[in-house]
Amino acid sequence: MAMSVVEGARVDAGAGEGGGAEGPVRLDGRLKLVLVVLLVAQFMLAVDFSILNVALPVIGDGLGFSLSNLQWIATSFALCAAGFTLLFGRVADLFGRRRLFLVGLAVLGLSSLAGGLATSPEMLIAARVFQGLATAAVTPAGLSLLTTSFPEGPLRQKALGLNGALMSAGFTTGAILGGVLTDLLSWRWAFFINVPVALAVLFIAPTVIKESRPQSRPKLDVPGATAVTLGLLALIYGLTQAGEHGWGSGSALGWLAAGVVLLVAFYAIEAKSSAPLVPVSVLKKKTVAWGNIAGLIAFLTETSLVFLMTLYLQEVLDFSPLTAGLSFGVLGVGTVIGGSIAPRVIGATGTRTTLIVGGLLQAVATLSLVALGETSASMWLLLVATFAGGIGNMLVIVGFMVTATTGLPDHEQGMATGLATMTQQVGITMGTPIMSAVAAANADIHAGITTAVIVNTAIVVAGILTTVLFLRNKAARTPAAG
Repeated sequence: MAMSVVEGARVDAGAGEGGGAEGPVRLDGRLKLVLVVLLVAQFMLAVDFSILNVALPVIGDGLGFSLSNLQWIATSFALCAAGFTLLFGRVADLFGRRRLFLVGLAVLGLSSLAGGLATSPEMLIAARVFQGLATAAVTPAGLSLLTTSFPEGPLRQKALGLNGALMSAGFTTGAILGGVLTDLLSWRWAFFINVPVALAVLFIAPTVIKESRPQSRPKLDVPGATAVTLGLLALIYGLTQAGEHGWGSGSALGWLAAGVVLLVAFYAIEAKSSAPLVPVSVLKKKTVAWGNIAGLIAFLTETSLVFLMTLYLQEVLDFSPLTAGLSFGVLGVGTVIGGSIAPRVIGATGTRTTLIVGGLLQAVATLSLVALGETSASMWLLLVATFAGGIGNMLVIVGFMVTATTGLPDHEQGMATGLATMTQQVGITMGTPIMSAVAAANADIHAGITTAVIVNTAIVVAGILTTVLFLRNKAARTPAAG
């Protein structure tokens, strides 16, 4: 889903408070090219999150994956993409955002080629690991480059709006494209398609994108980086184990507990570090803390709803993978519309109101899906509800980014985007195992999906309540500029 807006908030919120210098009001030729290059790269990353979902059974048959190991095609990618994002966001600050962006893209292209040529499960899993690491590097670096390439003011907000509208459709496009490529060509093209795109961006980017890094280079917080990376890996692995074996599984509970302990240790390390990966003062900001919680819930609920509806379409209505993928086209349209109108809604009402309105729209749309029946006559409801829910979810996501990155200076931009991107990717990773475990608790698949939809709605409502109760300060109420 909307990987797009992971940048805009810090700037928009600052503009709303009257900060920032005015820049030019029109895009020149170079800035247009910069925008295209960065948007293409981020869209490719968004697509990668979902392009293999409908192809997993076919890949398993083709390479000889056992049923129990099939989940590792997705899990190995998700572990690395979410677990290393915060670390790479800080590395981008220290060693150069353009440099990390280009290295990450090169690794993504090579690992995608290796994945497409894979002849064994081990080779494919290794390729997915490097794809995940590349995603963890390119996402925060690319998003940081977006805001440092565009002057604060109308141009930057225009760039972020375009980024939001395009990237919000990436997750849905991946589901559609994965079905088309698998049915018409081969699952291998879900990997190969990245190679020419990565090469094109690598060829153009060095000539149009300037390097961006702080003037002074502080030390990298190795203990903090180790604790947060291992903590996230343990937490995400525990969630995948819960999805596979149930929430009472000893393995799942053990890994989840280890993840929590490591993340608590990370907080303690940051409180004493002279050059913290994430300063405790940042973590204590209400806008950062509660904004990221709102974002976590937004990504968790909508991406897992796609999983639930894929299950409904294929297991209840007996649709093919291609037809099921195409059915999410209206969700993609809804997210594009939501990403396009969100800046205007924020400008008119403020971020807090946008978070609440978007959450309410998403909650109502999601809850309506409990009325889905066991025949294709319910398709109209699914299409309308996912369209409306996509708009609401994007309002929340853009509002989350404006809130969660308020007041952070330029030299911490990679850290800020790494933190926000980590929230996004952990949310995407958490959603499916949670909803899978809920749905699997009922022997009747349709009843299990209905129960999971109710739980999904309840989580959305919890996100609305945290916004209502805790985001009451001036920064949360200030409308974004423009």
